[in-house]
Amino acid sequence: MSELNKKIIYNPASTESLNDRQIFGGNPDGMLNFTKAKYDWALKLWDIMEANTWFPKEVQMTGDAKDYKNLTTPEKRMYDLVLSQLIFMDSLQTNNIMDNMNPYITAPEINAILSRQAYEEANHSKSYAVMVESISDNTDDIYNMWKTDAMLQKKNLFVANSFKALGEELTDEAMVLAMFANQVLEGIYFYAGFAAMYALGKSGKMLGSSQMIRFIQRDEITHLLLFQNMINSTRIERPELFTQELEQKVREMVRQAVEMEAQWGAYITQGQILGFTDGIIRQYIQYLADERLKAVGYEPEFNVKHPIPWVDGYSSFNEQRVNFFEGNVVNYSKGSLDFDDF
Repeated sequence: MSELNKKIIYNPASTESLNDRQIFGGNPDGMLNFTKAKYDWALKLWDIMEANTWFPKEVQMTGDAKDYKNLTTPEKRMYDLVLSQLIFMDSLQTNNIMDNMNPYITAPEINAILSRQAYEEANHSKSYAVMVESISDNTDDIYNMWKTDAMLQKKNLFVANSFKALGEELTDEAMVLAMFANQVLEGIYFYAGFAAMYALGKSGKMLGSSQMIRFIQRDEITHLLLFQNMINSTRIERPELFTQELEQKVREMVRQAVEMEAQWGAYITQGQILGFTDGIIRQYIQYLADERLKAVGYEPEFNVKHPIPWVDGYSSFNEQRVNFFEGNVVNYSKGSLDFDDF
């Protein structure tokens, strides 16, 4: 396979028709026309992401500073580790999306969504700053935990190196694997941390932080849908790339992600957080991995049931629902997700 080249930003010599457009490897002219798109799912996803627009300062955090002081030692340790790791993940994605993915994507409507995603990842970093500033007397303590905690550093390096390896020689297959790597990042690596935050909210603690994570996860679901649709569209355009060898590489990527995230979940909870055991955490991550595989046309790897379905209740947004944390009816009509469209 030949190595992929970055797209030309302005390419008036292009004669590529709408039907000739490709996820990658195309020859676009550089114009972004929202009235003409090959990938209708991209336009729907853009509208959802636009409607989901939110700002960290909208979330009430005044109670979290008091709650944080009253957390048990294991709860405080878990909160700090989760927050520090999430800071890394969104920092990585802000740059990864724009530097490693978008330059090689040749469908303008998908370029637009990736740009929107990069903004949202940066907005998540702003959200974590709001959370840190609300609870910590020294923000550097949390921002620098990757330097002092060996397990956190291990996970960060593992995730970062997986993207570094994919970018060393960007062939057609490597680009497809990069899409899968982003699906894994958005759909597996965040979720032990998300569940841990919801566990605090479920016990009536750190309600502002739990609410912030709900907004962040809603964004991450659209990012997950983006890469799943990119994979499925590429499968239609380039079926020859989806070999048995590719599937085995994807499955190994997923197995490694499950192992790393299960280890991380066990490490941050240490069997001392109500509702979580090491087995429950591992099964939850395995369940998510199966859902991710099925979404891109592969058979499940683990065949397990969802062990903590209450997590989905905390993370979901409906048009109008009772806020789990405050008992108030809250209108979430803007940007509600309809998965049937994807």
